[in-house]
Amino acid sequence: MDAATIQAMIENGLPGAQAQVSGDDGVHFEAEVIAAQFAGKLPLARHRLVYATLGDLMGGAIHALALKTLTPEEVAARR
Repeated sequence: MDAATIQAMIENGLPGAQAQVSGDDGVHFEAEVIAAQFAGKLPLARHRLVYATLGDLMGGAIHALALKTLTPEEVAARR
């Protein structure tokens, strides 16, 4: 598994989302995902949305995925 594949899966599964994924060992990854779909959702619900885009790869080909999930408004407020 590679970061580019995970990024593409997340962005395809959450239309309009922007994902930045890193990870060099092929099983442990970190991702920052910005998506309007996260609005009004608690972190656990946001993470579940991302995990759903990856399906059975979670816990298999992807051993661990550390997530930072933000809405576009949250990103704008940080700037």
